[in-house]
Parts: sequence; C-alpha cells; structure tokens
Amino acid sequence: MSTDNKPVQQEAVAESQFQKPGDLVERDDDTGVMQVESLCMNCHENGTTRLLLLRVPFFRDIILESFECDHCHFKDNSVKSAGQIQEKGTKYTLTVQNEDDLQRQVIRSDVSVFKVESLGIEMPKGESQLTTVEGVIQKIHESLASEQPLRKEQAPELHDALVPIIDNLQKILNREGFPFTVSLDDLTGNSWIAPTVNDSGNNYYKRRDYPRTHEQNEELGIASDPNALQNEGVAEVDDSEIVDGQVYSLPTECPGCTKPGFVNMKKVNIPHFKEVIIWSTSCEHCGYRTSEVKTGGEVPEKGKRITLKIENEVDLSRDILKSDTCALHSDELEVTVQPGTLGGRFTTVEGLLTEIRDQLHGQIFDVDDASGAGGDSMAGSDKEKWTRFFSRLDSAISGEMKFGITLEDPMANSYVQDLCAPAVDPQISTEEYTRTEEEEEELGLKDMKVEGYEEDAEKEDENAEQKS
Repeated sequence: MSTDNKPVQQEAVAESQFQKPGDLVERDDDTGVMQVESLCMNCHENGTTRLLLLRVPFFRDIILESFECDHCHFKDNSVKSAGQIQEKGTKYTLTVQNEDDLQRQVIRSDVSVFKVESLGIEMPKGESQLTTVEGVIQKIHESLASEQPLRKEQAPELHDALVPIIDNLQKILNREGFPFTVSLDDLTGNSWIAPTVNDSGNNYYKRRDYPRTHEQNEELGIASDPNALQNEGVAEVDDSEIVDGQVYSLPTECPGCTKPGFVNMKKVNIPHFKEVIIWSTSCEHCGYRTSEVKTGGEVPEKGKRITLKIENEVDLSRDILKSDTCALHSDELEVTVQPGTLGGRFTTVEGLLTEIRDQLHGQIFDVDDASGAGGDSMAGSDKEKWTRFFSRLDSAISGEMKFGITLEDPMANSYVQDLCAPAVDPQISTEEYTRTEEEEEELGLKDMKVEGYEEDAEKEDENAEQKS
C-alpha cells in the first residue's frame, strides 16, 4: 500500500472513531482540523469537538481532541491513539536530571499510570493527556493542594501526611528537587515519554515492553476466550523427557488477538556455553509472530562483559545470544540497547543489528515511511542526524565498515560464537565484573534467600497452626 494514501486513511480512522449518526463534520483543508458537533456532558446541549491527527516523532500517530460548549462554556481536551492496542504493554522509567528532562513530551492514555517513584505517589487512570513531564507534575500538585483545606477539617492525619509530598512537588516545579524518578506504565502500549539524543550511553531513560497477562487483557476488554487461562502454559511434559532439538507445543493465548494458540519450545545445547530454551509463537488468526530465548542454570556470582570486533562478513555471521537481562552498546555505531528492550534473542550479529535498525526506524520515522519524514514536529537537524545514523548502521550490516559491540550481562547469560574454540579467539575479549547494587535490586537478587528457607517455612507453618 502506498504511503501517499496513508493520510487519507488516517483521517477516515479519526472520523470513524468520533463521528456518530447525525454529527456535523467539517474539515479545514489548510490546518487539517476537523469539527464535530457533539453533546456536552455538562449541560447536554450541542457543543463543538475539534480533532487533529498528529504524527509524533519517535512514537506514532495520535488524535488531539478538544471540546468547547458555547452554552455553558465547558471545555475539555484529551489525546487518543489513532491506531490499535499494541501487542505488548510498555513501561518507561526516567530519572529527571535537569530542566530539559522536565520539558520532555509525555503522552498518557486513559489506562496508563504515571508515578513519581521518588515520592511514592501516582496519577490514577482515567484521563488522557498530551503534555510534558512538568505538566504532569503540575497537575498532580494542583490536585493534591486544592483539596488540602477540606482534608484539614475532615482527615487531619491524611492532611499532615501529604504536606511534605506537596512541598517536594513544589520544589520540583521550582527546579530545586533534582534528581527524581518518574515512570509511565501502559497496558495498551500507547503511552510514551520522549527520548533524547543524550540518552545513549546512560541509564536514566529506560523502556521495557512486557507481555500482558490474561487478566490484563480482560481489563482492556480484549480477552476472547474465558477458558483460555485454564489451558495457558499447561503441558504434560516431564523435564527429564525434554530432548535436545525436539519441538514441543504448549497451549497459550495470542498476545496480539487473544485467541487460543500454541507456543513452540525447543531445547538447544550451545557448544562451550550452556543449554537454552527457544520459544516461538506464530498465530494463525492474526499473523502475530515472535521468538525469545531463555537460559537456565544457577545465578552466577559475577556478571560478564563480552566485546566482539567485527572486521568481515564471517564475523557478521557469528551466532550471538543476547539474553533479556543484557545491555548492548557500540561506540562506532553510537548504538545503545537497554536490558529488556529486544527481549532474549538467539540470532547472528547481522540479524541482531537488523532487528535494532528496524525497531528504531519504526519508532523514529514510521514502519511504512521510506522517505524519513519523521513526523510533524521533528527538527531538520534531527532528521539529518538520524539519516546519518541509519546510513552508518546499514554500512555495518552490509559489511562495509569495521566496528565493535559489547554485551554486558549481569546474569552472564549472553554468548558470542567462538570460531577458534578451544583456542583463544582474537576477535573476542571476555571479562567478569561485580554487579552493582542497582543491578542486584533490579534482578531481585537482594530479596532472594537460598539458605535457611526451610527453617523459615517450618516457623511460618507453626505460627499458622498456633493462630488456628
């Protein structure tokens, strides 16, 4: 389908989402704004809803909706996705360091949860926004502060508990509360915190995509089979009977269309490494396809850092296993992939770089946008920068340039094929490193107890019996 027809199709989507029988629709050809006659929720008289389809760089298409009633002067505005619910939910985490981070653009759907992690507070679901980080903080501050006089009379303890939180929010708005951490979690995958060119190489901005559970699909109203959960992940396969190379099928629910399907698994023994399980899903209903790799074994004492120098096409063809806890970066390509971004992957160096390119191109421009238009508000300098970036990445994939990549895995579950084993491969350097406290916390290792848990279980059982 040609990209020339896409704006027309998107406008049709916008009309179909908001137009009702009897509505009056007008479109301004110069600005692209559509006007719809709709009922005011305040006075129930006719008002005007204005719609604008907008392409957001690094994200996707959205619809801005603004309502105004001439009778009671009620006003409201919101933002909606112009597409469908995404295959996975998305969670963004940002450590706000300065004024520039406060001005990052934020898109919140009506099912998303925005949290100020540093203060332990959140903005509840129910309202969509196109704003900035500062705008969300301002709205939370206003919501809490406006009801303080009433709380002081009716709930003094709650009033006193909120005083330091409101003060800290005011410090943030006064540019005195840096740094602090916020997160945005959306089951639909249609919310977003804008990235910047400075995010490469630091750990302040993270994006994590996660599969929804059956309960979360039901919450969104997209669970099709009420009995699907009963069969999810059920298989009469004994671990001792799993044979290397044999494919096993497990009943599950498709994350794309929620219809019953199967996930295929196969155990593979990687020479000079360990056994891994490859999971693959292909839905016959909606065409959804995905694959992931899981590694097993005990938790190692240290993490592992692997650096590979790619000098020719042979190096591009090396097998590479990037676990879901592994970060990847390349100074020559100016690429940084945070843990969890691509999930677990068992492919080649060329295949991994191709996945990185395709995912980034889809986020920054558009899946079908070969021209690199980059959205309605992307600056010309940014377009040139990203064009050079993708040109360099294409050169690396085609074997026209030499570069290096580093895999840093705190769980030591990543691997690069050694072509000289058991001798030393001059293209690969490996080192172990001690995990940071932050990595230990994120992996849940600080709360893991591997010794003495039997005694704790016995004590809990004794206490339960005494209470009964």
